Amino acid sequence: MDTDAKPSPAAYRNLALATLGFTLTFWAWDLIAPLGSWYGDRLALSSFQQSLLVAVPVLVGSLGRIPVGALTDKYGAKVMFPLVSAFTIVPVLLLIPAKHSYGAMLAVGFLLGLGGTTFAIGIPLVNSWFPPAKRGFALGVFGMGMGGVALSGYFTPRIAEHGEDLPFLVVAVALAAYAVLAFLLITDRPDRPVPTASLGARLGKAGRLRVTWELSALYAIGFGGIVAFGVYLPTYLKTWYALDPTDAGTKAAGFALVTVVFRPIGGWLSDRVHPALVTAGALGFVALLAIVQAFDPALDPGGTIALLCMAAGLGTASGSVFALVSQVTPQPQVGSVTGIVGAMGGLGGFVPPLVMGAIYSAKDSYSIGFMLLSDLALAGCVYAYGRMRTIRPTGEDSGSPEVSKVAARPS
Repeated sequence: MDTDAKPSPAAYRNLALATLGFTLTFWAWDLIAPLGSWYGDRLALSSFQQSLLVAVPVLVGSLGRIPVGALTDKYGAKVMFPLVSAFTIVPVLLLIPAKHSYGAMLAVGFLLGLGGTTFAIGIPLVNSWFPPAKRGFALGVFGMGMGGVALSGYFTPRIAEHGEDLPFLVVAVALAAYAVLAFLLITDRPDRPVPTASLGARLGKAGRLRVTWELSALYAIGFGGIVAFGVYLPTYLKTWYALDPTDAGTKAAGFALVTVVFRPIGGWLSDRVHPALVTAGALGFVALLAIVQAFDPALDPGGTIALLCMAAGLGTASGSVFALVSQVTPQPQVGSVTGIVGAMGGLGGFVPPLVMGAIYSAKDSYSIGFMLLSDLALAGCVYAYGRMRTIRPTGEDSGSPEVSKVAARPS
């Protein structure tokens, strides 16, 4: 692909459709979290049990990105997007009969994780349609689909006020409509390279790239932080600042919205500055603000400012890390590498809610959790600046055995 080529109308159409699908499936993926306190009260759950309930979909959705990304390399987004969207309808509707049992909710939450795998479908689709000079911004725009978390945080509790089953019915109908739309309008790039190796061989090849795991670690901090706040922030605001569930969901939606806005900014900056420098700056900013929040400032205005600034930093880092992925990964492997990196990012969001719940149960405080976030973000800042900025892309020769100076070395 010509690096200076202008993206075609088909590229923008597929970007729009992929972003819409990512948004809707992310809303479905996050359906339990905004109602977490409601489930906690109804089922008499401890803080840890409630944290586990909202974290299970995150775990499954994260791990599921690995096979889904590899399958997208093979079968394309035209098949995978409508298929995964349609299958996600099943657990969304199962949330209705499962609401009376904690065990049933955990089981359905496991299935609901499917909604979180579409990230690994959209990245290779968008990556294939846009030239390198425009990929950072395009991938950042696609990443705005994580705004499904903001939509869920804001609308799910409000829709539930008109009927406790209504949010699930609304999301199920939206997913069905999108599955039809995606089947009709999404197109894979005609010259898209289709791998012939087996699924295991392709994942093994992607796993042997050192850069896969370096990027996974950075993404686990950046995007993992977003996911962790997305699923646990309503509980944190309700528990620590005594907000009602609707108000907590609204403020959590505001946090998610800021991450959505800053993700394409991270991609845009990465088209102009080395993505590793953007990542380092963003994570350093997060580390500083996490320390501020660890001292439990009043929510208005100190806590609000600290949390929103952390959202900006995490959103920027998420955009810049995947701009780096697109630079150093051969096109036939983008889905496989995206699946692994995306999985690690999601797993990065699985552990913090459990840790925060456990710490609060033991210490009646969240300060230790925020200090741990600060330590991780600072470590990511130092590694991105000291190590990752030495990576240089080698162009578009996807058949080249040497992807980059770092990527060429097996882990």
